[in-house]
Amino acid sequence: MRILLIAGAFNSLTQRVHAELADRGHHMSVELAGRDTPLAAVVRRHDPDLIVAPMLKTAVPREVWSAYTCLIVHPGPVGDRGPSSVDWAVHLGESRWGVTVLQANDEMDAGDIWASAECPVPEVGKSDLYRNEIADAAIEAVLSAVARFASGTHRPQPQDTLPAARKAGRTRPPMRQDVRRIDWSDPTETVVRRLRAADSQPGVRDELLGAPWFLHGGHPEDTLTGAPGTLLATRCGAICRATGDGAVWIPELRPPRSPGKPGTFKLPATLALGDRLPPLPELPAPLDPGQGPRTWSDISYREDGPVGFLGFSFPGGAMSTDHCRRLLDAYRHACSRPTSVLVLGGGRDFFSNGIHLNVIEAAADPAEESWANIHAMDDLVQAVLTTTDRWVVSALGGNAAAGGVMLALAADEIWCRSAVVLNPHYRLMGLYGSEYWTYSLPARVGPEAATRLTERALPVTAAAGQRIGLVDRTVDCAPQDFTARTAALAARLASAPALQSRIAAKKARRERDEADRPLAAYRDHELARMHAIFFDPAQPYHALRRGFVRKEAPAGTPPHLNAHAPGATKSRLP
Repeated sequence: MRILLIAGAFNSLTQRVHAELADRGHHMSVELAGRDTPLAAVVRRHDPDLIVAPMLKTAVPREVWSAYTCLIVHPGPVGDRGPSSVDWAVHLGESRWGVTVLQANDEMDAGDIWASAECPVPEVGKSDLYRNEIADAAIEAVLSAVARFASGTHRPQPQDTLPAARKAGRTRPPMRQDVRRIDWSDPTETVVRRLRAADSQPGVRDELLGAPWFLHGGHPEDTLTGAPGTLLATRCGAICRATGDGAVWIPELRPPRSPGKPGTFKLPATLALGDRLPPLPELPAPLDPGQGPRTWSDISYREDGPVGFLGFSFPGGAMSTDHCRRLLDAYRHACSRPTSVLVLGGGRDFFSNGIHLNVIEAAADPAEESWANIHAMDDLVQAVLTTTDRWVVSALGGNAAAGGVMLALAADEIWCRSAVVLNPHYRLMGLYGSEYWTYSLPARVGPEAATRLTERALPVTAAAGQRIGLVDRTVDCAPQDFTARTAALAARLASAPALQSRIAAKKARRERDEADRPLAAYRDHELARMHAIFFDPAQPYHALRRGFVRKEAPAGTPPHLNAHAPGATKSRLP
């Protein structure tokens, strides 16, 4: 079928719906819709067989939904209505939630139901939940709804005919800042839940050091205490703030937007506060917190016999110069240990999305910070590429993009949770790219496929990645189970009799490749292109970075999202 996706942004869920439906042979087109988008004219141009709206904040006009079946993906259980559904699920500590696919009509979230799916709600932030459990349920429901529509025989069920027992949700108002407000004398659990319900957007508005800030993200701390609301310490860019019975680590802050000024953006908390931050102890992050009191660290290392596990989790998957350097130090420590298999990642959310555009945008000299950040990424990738005394696995429980994909490619194998979406390209940010991608990507998929992936700039499912050689193994499991499944697979790999011969073979291959063309030559070529981009103010990268960081609405739908869709035929709209 010809399916048109209409969405407020090409966000993680929209990308996954696009990639999953494309994998099943549907011809996909996308239109990004805002309040001023002439949706009737857009739909007339495409004339699709079906419209799916994975993430839409505006109403679909009657002119459209009366002529076409338009399926709305609502991130709430059957009967739930309102724009803050996932926020409420986390805020209220719900244990179960769901996704409903319903038909657009005159009333938001009130249309006939085509499909629904349930999911658990683990103790994670809203954005993590949305990209994982909610997205899994959404794909299950969307695929079911699309199949039912294609059958031509299914009739969706009006909501007012459903028995009360099936209506798990209810109409909820938008979650405002007065509901999100934190009382710092509350227990840590309450404070963390409120922070997590707003972790990516919109943040929790609060007063800090005499000024208003939006707080983003929250992790419990059991050993530090103080007067509620006071700052206690810093760690790796985060600040620790006292609660009624403990403390929380807050990784990022964002200042409010001033009237008439550009949008503001999140930064590591200590960087955002700058000189306003009072003297506080910088507490080293425990590399292996073990089973002791709860605390927070964005990098961890543990061992289980011959297998080492180097985990890392950076907000939004962005890796600043500091993140890269600290992860490189941890990687070198992991390589000093007597293991035969080293697993990178293995967590449930983002693996990596490459360089940290927010930190770059905030720098006094963005070009210089871009240059420092890409060198730090390259140093990390080089360390992985040149590890020849053990087998290295990149384990992706969450999505990866740009340099983050290339970091994963530096390992000997890539294992992905089956729900992962990969974006192995740079051009939408006006970049040529580095991280040795000109060496590793063609070696993996071949030169033609490498060109296609980087030029088309479309999302790729883990299954599609495995078919073309980008991914070695897909793991079909729930987000919460990926770490354990990865550990079991790694233990099996470490005990395989052929492992040492595989390590020897990769060492010989690396030596042959180095003799043929040194890694330094790939890096020099890539960085020459990147230097020309970073240090030329007229290059599109600078405006694209600024718009991305400040969440400026695009002027229209990027051409690449429709460049490969078939032409429309006769429209049903006048």
